[in-house]
Amino acid sequence: MIKAVHLQDAFDEFLEDVNRTAQANGLLQSEAFFQLYTEAATESGDIEDSQYCPVLRDARPPYRIDGYYLNAEQGELGLLICDFRSDSEVQAVNAADCDALFTRVLRFFENSLSSEFINNLEDQSPAFEAAYLIHSSMSLIRRVRVIILTSGRLSVRKASLSTRTVAGVRFTTSVLDFQRYVGILTSKRGVDPIEIDLRENGLAPLQCLQASSGASSYSAYLVVVPATILAEIYGLFGARLLEANVRTYLQARTKVNKGMQVTLKTEPRNFFAYNNGLTATASSVTVENVDGVSHLTEIHDLQIVNGGQTTASILYARDKEKACLDDVYVQMKLSVVSEDAGAEIVPNISRFANSQNKISDADFFSSHPFHQHVEKMSRRISAPVREGELIATKWFYERARGQYRDQQAYLTPAQKRKFQAEFPKDQLVLKTDLAKYELAFGREPHTVSLGAQKCFMAFAKHIDGKWTSDAVNFGDGYFRDAMARALIFRWTDRMIGTSDWYLSNRAYKSQTVAYTIAVLSHMMAKRGVDLDYRRIWNRQDVPPSLARILEELAPYVANFIRQTPDTVRNVGEYCKKQFCWTRLCEAFDQEGKFNLPDDFVLEIPEKKERARQDKAVRKIDSSIDAQTLVFKLGGDHWSSALGFAQKCKIGTPNERGVLEVCAQIPNRLPSEKQCLVAIKVLSVLEERGFKF
Repeated sequence: MIKAVHLQDAFDEFLEDVNRTAQANGLLQSEAFFQLYTEAATESGDIEDSQYCPVLRDARPPYRIDGYYLNAEQGELGLLICDFRSDSEVQAVNAADCDALFTRVLRFFENSLSSEFINNLEDQSPAFEAAYLIHSSMSLIRRVRVIILTSGRLSVRKASLSTRTVAGVRFTTSVLDFQRYVGILTSKRGVDPIEIDLRENGLAPLQCLQASSGASSYSAYLVVVPATILAEIYGLFGARLLEANVRTYLQARTKVNKGMQVTLKTEPRNFFAYNNGLTATASSVTVENVDGVSHLTEIHDLQIVNGGQTTASILYARDKEKACLDDVYVQMKLSVVSEDAGAEIVPNISRFANSQNKISDADFFSSHPFHQHVEKMSRRISAPVREGELIATKWFYERARGQYRDQQAYLTPAQKRKFQAEFPKDQLVLKTDLAKYELAFGREPHTVSLGAQKCFMAFAKHIDGKWTSDAVNFGDGYFRDAMARALIFRWTDRMIGTSDWYLSNRAYKSQTVAYTIAVLSHMMAKRGVDLDYRRIWNRQDVPPSLARILEELAPYVANFIRQTPDTVRNVGEYCKKQFCWTRLCEAFDQEGKFNLPDDFVLEIPEKKERARQDKAVRKIDSSIDAQTLVFKLGGDHWSSALGFAQKCKIGTPNERGVLEVCAQIPNRLPSEKQCLVAIKVLSVLEERGFKF
């Protein structure tokens, strides 16, 4: 529980974040609030990537939503409503407030079932976009999750979750209040822990068998879970139950296992025999003796690390297929790991539990060494001083949520000012931001429009194909160019957000930005050139000639994506299709009325030569880095690594020979090439569990 005084301090900082985000991106305060809350909620698993879609009617009877998402495969519609209060103090929110907000969402949902209501809406309005999506998807929707985003503090915690059935559709209501928002931001894993009391919400205590104990930080239980209870828990908490890597994987591939569906409908009693079951973790549990048998009654911070598809398929069978789950049971191995050890152990349990499944290294991209590498460069490389300014700044890459905030947590006011002068907040780049920027410039605006998580997974495959242990394709030159692309993308976002043509019809800004950047890149590719990102990095600003072409392109792109084909009526969904991008390129090429500026353009031979030089520099840097690390670790570390490699039979005889040389430091010094091999082998050993 966060103390009131600390919560108020966090709220003061949050209001500054809202204002800063609004000013930097040309947003209304309410939209900036939506953006900040949904970023946190998506990472925690409360929601999937959501489309901002403000719909408001204050006249009686009132209705409102502020955003939505639709997972058609799993039959889940999410409807979001904001309760942003700009008061200087955190306000209390009670059950009656939540019910009033829910009623507004429900009224809009019910109205959307009426063709007459939809026909009376303006075709390109946010209300039409959301209402038509609901109306046209009713055959798919089996569950509606209403998410209340409030800057207040929920006074009755039990009111945070409730379920009801409306017009044959199961509604779940959850509240993300400011206390939970702060909890997500300050959590080590970016997840607000789930508290499950198995004696509430139609659940029941679960019989369990303790399978392991002794270590103070770890214990294990074997549990047989009725599918009815598993479906109810997943229906209440959704993807928050899934460990972050598994959640990203499942949300990116929302396929329901057809084989499981057949078994659940035709052979429900055999599901236990056919299914591999679940692997899950928790930070603590309460076990009570009931009639001489151990039962789990409470689970703190439950996370499913293997079996997410099983869980989703069971809920799908219950809600969409109307399957009877009374005779269906699922085995679960529950590892209880202390909170302190969880941040390190839980991801390893997830990785090893999924090692036999079709989950690639790209699916664990959140912990990929690429991010650590970019993070290190961001702390080291200073940007050139902007014209008219006096000090150099740096672009801060946030590999893990909260790093920017955490690095200031214990600084004095003077130290904090110094930190923020070196790393300005408007030069903070999240890992999902980088994915968005790179794919937009990579001419994949339809992928960017899918949302942060699916965009991130696509970026993972892109990086995984280019990554090598020496990061030769991602040296200092790559970082400077990538941050120049970030600068251009953000400038375009601000420009569109403050343009008169956009302010007269505020809709589809994120899609317009991504498609505008992609069209610019398309123009470059057609002409056989690229932007000179290094010169733009050196300016730390968008040059006037580039600004002019972006200002011309943006309204053209905005108009095009809103003029959907006759068979498509939802612009947001249309922008997610490659068909949209293909049509735009064809129309753009036919018109040919836009001209590229001649300055700040790099011819392809020059680009290739610069890339060659960057790689050469990176190879030298990589060699120096490897030698520095090898000598820093010392002979004892390498001797221990050698012993682990021999015991587990890891590595070739040649590689073990290199470890043997390193183990003799300082009496014997490995060569530059041997240092590179040693670092590569060490990373393999660490993946297999080696620790010094």
